[in-house]
Amino acid sequence: MKALITRKIGMTSTIEQDGTVKAVTLLSATPCVVTQIKNNDNDGYKAVQIGFETGKRLNKPQTGHSKSAKVMPKIIREIRLDGTDPQETQDLAVGKEINAEVFSIGDPVKVTATSKGKGWAGTIKRHNFHRGSKTHGGCSYRRPGSIGSMYPQKIFKGKKMAGQMGHETVTTRNLKIAIVDTDNNVIGVTGAVPGPRKGIVLVQGLTV
Repeated sequence: MKALITRKIGMTSTIEQDGTVKAVTLLSATPCVVTQIKNNDNDGYKAVQIGFETGKRLNKPQTGHSKSAKVMPKIIREIRLDGTDPQETQDLAVGKEINAEVFSIGDPVKVTATSKGKGWAGTIKRHNFHRGSKTHGGCSYRRPGSIGSMYPQKIFKGKKMAGQMGHETVTTRNLKIAIVDTDNNVIGVTGAVPGPRKGIVLVQGLTV
């Protein structure tokens, strides 16, 4: 199972052999610990829970949940398995560590993180609406315009309007592993990764 909980460090760039420069996002890949393995018989689906970092002042439910793994993880994430391969969890056991060695350079991955919160934003910033005319008597510069005042006397769900922008779960697929540094527990992913620095990023391998 190729999956790690990481923390975003920042961005850098690498130079390929042909001279092209590629943007790379560096992720801190401190070893994760398997806290629970779910199966079809007990839970109705197959999944693996992994813990990341060490928490302080955990509550009793969190402490009891991780007691069998003999760790107190600060962050826990669950990786759903498709269940088609019976050997998916053969090499995994509660308490086993997973580090950056599970990935190799060139592996395709997807990353999941919480995007940067932009606060309450208008339609121009949030949905790329055009600004209204500032001349010839125009007085609606940044207003959204009509939202449907006639039939059917209601606003349809999903209407593009002002509202909270960002701070939502975003998944970016088809990125590739560019750097694997097991000595410093750092991996590099080509391209941009959602979220701010020090944000939690879940990296999962993709099947080719």
